[in-house]
Amino acid sequence: MVEADAILESAAHFLKLGAKKMWMDYDEEADVLYVSFRRPQKATDSRMEGDLMYHYRGEELAGVTILQASQIGQCQ
Repeated sequence: MVEADAILESAAHFLKLGAKKMWMDYDEEADVLYVSFRRPQKATDSRMEGDLMYHYRGEELAGVTILQASQIGQCQ
């Protein structure tokens, strides 16, 4: 099942980040996926790389904002 493979692959990547808990929110209108590893994030710094915005609390990754989320994995 293709969906199961994608879910398992995603889970493996999040585990490599050291995430013990995670919250995800998708804004369909804006096509933005918000992934938080801490609630509340209380980010002290953010860095943008392409369609990804990494949010940090000190040196720790607190969350990721993914722009154009519905395009993930699609050929351009």
